[in-house]
Amino acid sequence: MARQTERIPLWSPAPGTRQELVLHRYGQRGARPKAYLQASLHADETPAMMAVQHLLPHLERADREGRIRGEIVILPYANPLGLAQVVNETLLGRYELRGGGNFNRNWPNLTAPLAAKLEGRLTQDGAANVALVRAAVLEVLGEIEPRKELDVLRVILSRESLTSDLVLDLHCDDDSLAHWFTIPEQWPETQDIAAEIGVEAVLLAEDSGGGSFDEFNSLLWYRLRARFPGHPLPGACVSGTVEFRGQGDVSDELGSADGAALYRILARRGYIEDSALPPQPAPRCEATLLSATQSAKAPVGGIVAYRVVPGDRVRKGDVICEMIDPAAPPGTPRTPVLAGTDGLVLSRKAFKFLAAGQGLAKIVGTEPLPGRVGYLLED
Repeated sequence: MARQTERIPLWSPAPGTRQELVLHRYGQRGARPKAYLQASLHADETPAMMAVQHLLPHLERADREGRIRGEIVILPYANPLGLAQVVNETLLGRYELRGGGNFNRNWPNLTAPLAAKLEGRLTQDGAANVALVRAAVLEVLGEIEPRKELDVLRVILSRESLTSDLVLDLHCDDDSLAHWFTIPEQWPETQDIAAEIGVEAVLLAEDSGGGSFDEFNSLLWYRLRARFPGHPLPGACVSGTVEFRGQGDVSDELGSADGAALYRILARRGYIEDSALPPQPAPRCEATLLSATQSAKAPVGGIVAYRVVPGDRVRKGDVICEMIDPAAPPGTPRTPVLAGTDGLVLSRKAFKFLAAGQGLAKIVGTEPLPGRVGYLLED
C-alpha cells in the first residue's frame, strides 16, 4: 500500500496563524506490528530530523517494492510549536513559551483512568488484554479536554505512539556522543537498537522522574501489570530515546548513516522485508544505570574552560573544567569542577558561558551515585 501523508491541523494560537503536524504512514493502517518514530520533540535538535530525512528514501523504496510489513508511522518533526519559536534569530525549541515547560517532560501517567476502564474486563489471554488496553487508551485520550495547542499536539502524538509496538523518540544532546535511554525491563531486548545506532552509552532507569515521552509509552504497560497482577499483560510497547550526538552534528554524511541504521532496525525487527541486511554490528558499550551517571553542575556562573571532550575517560577527582569570573583581577584562582565518578565523558555544553547551577557535563559511571534518586534528567 502506498505511503499516506497526513497533514493534521493544530489549534490556532492566535487569529491569522495556523500550524500543522505532518505524518507519513507506510503499510496498512492498523496492521501489526506497528512502529512509531518521531524526530525532534525538542524542536531545536536538528540531527534527529536529518536522520529521518535520510530514512525516508529507504522506506519509499521498500514501499514501492511491497516490502513493508505491518505499519510504520514517521513524524519528520514532532513539534511544529517549537519550530516556530525563533527569538532574535535563535530557535528556542526545548521549552514551550506559553508556560508548558520542557516539551519532553510531564507526559501524563494514564494508569488510573485506564485502570478504571479496564476493571473487570481483562482476561487470561495476554494478546486479548493488549488489544483491550489499546482500545481503552483511545477512549481515555478521546475524553481529554485540551486547554491549548500543546495539549492538542500531545493527544495526537499519544494516539499514534501508545498503540504502537515500537516507539523511537529521536533527539540529540548538546556536545555529545550518541547514546540510548530505555527502562531496565527492555534491556537487553533493545541491544540491537543500541548496536545499530552505534551508541557509546546505554542509560537505564526504572523511572527517571521527569515524565519523558519514551517512559510515557513503555512504563504504562508495567504499571498496569502491577495494577492487575492476576491477568497476563505483556510489555507491549518497546520504547526508548535515541540521542544522535550533539546539536551541531548535522551533515548529510552523519544523517545518511543514521537513516540507514534506523532502516536496519526496522528491517531486523520485522517491519520491512529485506534479505540483504549486513551482519548486525557488535554493541560498543555495556548498559549502566542512569543513577550512575554524574550530571555535573556549574558551582558558580562564568566562562567555562573545559579540560575534557566527549569520549575522554576520567577518574573521580579529575578536573573536568574550570569556571572563570571574567571580571576577576589577574591571578584570581579559577573555580575547578571535579569528576564525581570514574567513567566516560558523555557530553558537555557547546555554549561556554553558564549560570550557576546549569549542567556542565555528564560522566557515565558504573556505580549509583549518592543523591542520584528521583528526578534523574536535566531540565
